Amino acid sequence: MNPDLSDAAWFKSSYSDNGGECVEVSASFPGTIPVRDSKDPEGPALVFPASAWHSFVAGVQAGEFGTV
Repeated sequence: MNPDLSDAAWFKSSYSDNGGECVEVSASFPGTIPVRDSKDPEGPALVFPASAWHSFVAGVQAGEFGTV
């Protein structure tokens, strides 16, 4: 799972308002979700299966990881 991310369209959550400590994700690759550090856009990205990413997001929304 090593897609070419050079043409990826990246975005941050509209809830990202914490002084720059953000991740960006791309929905440009069906079946996978690349994630990168917004402070290092040329750095490495992690690529997750879409089902795993959606489970993670659902857990965050449900408060399964507590508050930060």
